[in-house]
Amino acid sequence: MHFIDLKFRGMPRVIGTAAIEGPSGVTLVDPGPTSCLPALESGLQDAGLRLDDVRTILLTHIHLDHAGATGTLLERLPAAVAYVHERGAPHMIDPSKLLASATRLYGANMDRLWGAFVPVPAGRLRVLAGGERLDVGGRSYDVAYTPGHASHHVSYLDAGSGAAYVGDTAGVRIAGGYIKAPTPPPDIDLEAWERSIQIFEKWRPSSLVLTHFGSVDQVSDHLRELRGALDRTARLVKSTLESEGTDEERIRRFSEDLRADARRALSEADAASAEAAAPFDQLWLGLARYWRKKLVP
Repeated sequence: MHFIDLKFRGMPRVIGTAAIEGPSGVTLVDPGPTSCLPALESGLQDAGLRLDDVRTILLTHIHLDHAGATGTLLERLPAAVAYVHERGAPHMIDPSKLLASATRLYGANMDRLWGAFVPVPAGRLRVLAGGERLDVGGRSYDVAYTPGHASHHVSYLDAGSGAAYVGDTAGVRIAGGYIKAPTPPPDIDLEAWERSIQIFEKWRPSSLVLTHFGSVDQVSDHLRELRGALDRTARLVKSTLESEGTDEERIRRFSEDLRADARRALSEADAASAEAAAPFDQLWLGLARYWRKKLVP
């Protein structure tokens, strides 16, 4: 497996794509946004691979930082297909609602950050529910439905290597022991997230491959630390909702606390990458939505 740094916004270690060689071609897990396609193609070349060798795209979920380039790639790769969860498939075919939701978060920065999101013809998608065994690119993968971060999230266990490709459900770990659970709106579900973590534990993978960022070999330690990070952040957001002030003020205080925490744990460059991978205001927005749905009758 080659893990390719997509150099998002010119920054290292924010978004990565796994490129897996097999006897029947290359498989990409989460190709990233269209804005990063030059870095993806360059990374493939550095690994001795060609974009034209790609036959399969495995999507963990359809957020722009993971799946945005899929339609553009499939236009260039007539022999390739993409796999996606059944709840995400309609939004790959017609991304209008997905893009409207993302525009509420990113506004005028949409094109600069993500580039185009080209619709995917239905015939180029292979739709998953979870529980499948895929044989693609000459390798076999077990598929599990792993919501919590997103209601359409799936993860893939490579039956040969033991590596688990887990998207965002196993968190963000840019460097060292600093872990954050990415909790953007609108789908955060803490109970479902715990069940997904338990799936990873039952898999007993040799490593977790995180889109943000790279392989983690100490699987049990990582999942324990992820649980703690998710619990702490959720409790912090809940406490802000019980405090005085507007949501804008709550977001500002929350983001300042997390930014200071990141800078204590990481170098300045890695702290910036951690925030780019999981913007702190979005962490608050997703968990605030979760708590308000749960606490308001």
